[in-house]
Amino acid sequence: MAILRYLKYTFLFVVALGLVLMAMANRETVVLEVIPEDLAAWFGIQYAIEMPLFVVILGGVMLGILVGFVWEWLREHRHRAEAKTQKRTAQALEREVQTLKGPARDSQDEILALVDGTGTAR
Repeated sequence: MAILRYLKYTFLFVVALGLVLMAMANRETVVLEVIPEDLAAWFGIQYAIEMPLFVVILGGVMLGILVGFVWEWLREHRHRAEAKTQKRTAQALEREVQTLKGPARDSQDEILALVDGTGTAR
């Protein structure tokens, strides 16, 4: 197990080193515009922001991961709802079994309880 821990830390170190190197290589400032220049001139509004390229790259990656998580969470809603229903059904059936067994029949065999007439046959 210790080897897996070292492998995990090595992997995380390589990823962090790669991100730092990518950030250092892409420090140039870029301009992000919400609306293309021609369209912005026609509407009379222009919103632009300057930031380093690595911020744009990492922001895009983070936004993509966030959209993926939200998309997957929404897609699995049906499965979570079905699991919740199945859990409630299982709990109700377990309560019914405990009620049918009753405290008087805990020490008795179920077949003998039915034969003796103390059990209820459905």
